[in-house]
Amino acid sequence: MAGLELLYTSVAPGITCCQDALICFVHWELVTQGYQGLGTGDQPGPGDKKSELLPPGWNANKDLYVLRYVSKDNSKELLLKAIMVDDSMIINALECKSQQVVDLTLNVEDYVDGEHLGEFHRVYKNSGELQRQIASGLISPIHKSLSKNDSASSSREFPPATSREYDPLRIPPHHPHTSRQPPWRDPLGPFAVGGEDLDPFRSQGGGMILDPLRSGFPRALIDPSSGLPNRLPPGAVPPGARFDPFGPIGTSPSGPSPDHLPPPGYDDMFM
Repeated sequence: MAGLELLYTSVAPGITCCQDALICFVHWELVTQGYQGLGTGDQPGPGDKKSELLPPGWNANKDLYVLRYVSKDNSKELLLKAIMVDDSMIINALECKSQQVVDLTLNVEDYVDGEHLGEFHRVYKNSGELQRQIASGLISPIHKSLSKNDSASSSREFPPATSREYDPLRIPPHHPHTSRQPPWRDPLGPFAVGGEDLDPFRSQGGGMILDPLRSGFPRALIDPSSGLPNRLPPGAVPPGARFDPFGPIGTSPSGPSPDHLPPPGYDDMFM
């Protein structure tokens, strides 16, 4: 464990509790894995600098430790928080770039002897197990997650961009001449029934829209006096004015024929 003794000796005057000694060990393990300390707190500060030593004020709060680290190649940034819960320390590490979070819980009394905080050779217990816990619970999960993200991003294939890419939400252009139904001229066509009602604006006539002026038959002249007993005086209807006649369209003012609707038994001689 090269370097741990030097690190512990440099901060031994400020170590006052078991959790201080445990944080010192965690810091040393991170340094041996290629990280350097930046400073304390959640946000970067003006006095931050890369160092293998613990930053000033690292153990100011005995219940919550907040330290920041960066890898030597600047590819990874860690935000480490450690909180005391009874006799256990819960360590939370966040890799800032990938947002990967890992947690590790350690029983302080299993690894630190509180009665020998001033003696490096007697302060730590089960050092090998503690080193394996930190490596497998904090460092390895972050490295594996970053490796998966890098391999996934490198293997992801993007199709070449084209000038007209397929867009499933694009509404196709409307071509009225090509989208209309075929003009069935055969009245016996199996698909001609109802076609004029579905598309009243097609070229063929018909459908439910009844327009006597567009029936295709010769248009009868409109007599404004139709349905009146006498004819209207000249000039009553200005030329070109829109005028609905009083009676049916036609030129003859005569009424209906008596034979149109004969009563039942009209040919009975006794009626």
